[in-house]
Amino acid sequence: MSIKTDKIQVGKFQWFYRQTELESDRPPILFLHGIPAHSYTWQKTMSFLADEGIPSIAPDWLGCGFSDKPSQRDFAYTPEAFLQELSELVTALKLDKFYLAVQGFLGSVGIQYALLNPDRLAGLIILNAPIAGNAKLPWLMKQFTFPVMGDMMTQDPLLVDRTLEKGSGFVVADKDLDVLRKPFLQSSQVGRSLMAIAKKLQLDTNTKEIESGLKQWSLPTLIIWGAADKWLDVADAKQLAAANSEITLVELPTAKHYPQEHWASDIAKEIVQFFRRKIF
Repeated sequence: MSIKTDKIQVGKFQWFYRQTELESDRPPILFLHGIPAHSYTWQKTMSFLADEGIPSIAPDWLGCGFSDKPSQRDFAYTPEAFLQELSELVTALKLDKFYLAVQGFLGSVGIQYALLNPDRLAGLIILNAPIAGNAKLPWLMKQFTFPVMGDMMTQDPLLVDRTLEKGSGFVVADKDLDVLRKPFLQSSQVGRSLMAIAKKLQLDTNTKEIESGLKQWSLPTLIIWGAADKWLDVADAKQLAAANSEITLVELPTAKHYPQEHWASDIAKEIVQFFRRKIF
């Protein structure tokens, strides 16, 4: 199934996004990526879902991938700033009702959006994202925030290889790394944006609100978790699923932090089953 790429101007900023070329009256899935990836990380999953008739869209967050990378004078890179721009993007894309899928540490912003806008969503899908009040940036990403060291690390395109392969526990194919690295080779601003994102995620406060909100969440929710993740414990996902009957947890026993990189087919199958169980 073909996946097209496009850009859309939303207010001051231009967003890059991928979209399956599929005519369907089903609510689409809006996929939000984590760091230091971009929307390409969802390409395989989107293709599998399109084969099942499920449409999807995946934007690059501002500061990431091929979307605009504004300076901190023009964009604060705080969760609040991301939430405002994401809300405007959803409106610009004319997504009246959709499923939201999030992954990774920037996925916390996506979950915050869901909690603030339940009326816009048909359901929520979470893959290895901060959902517990004790979630912290792993040491590898914490180093992105350090003066001098962080500047050097985030200007190195091989940061993508090291982070994705360390987090996933498996080698990522060169053809995929070539695409995922490309923004770092095109502009130094993507590294500066990554530093700003890591510094301003505010996990200490936001994850407590996320955990509390998800325990009371009333929409159908699927958590797909790489159970071997060293950065975010599967025990947190198990505890959350036990606390809320609307949450279905599926564990991928040998997957780690970026399960979509190597388990795209399995993830798509679980999403299809979730759709059949909850919608049709």
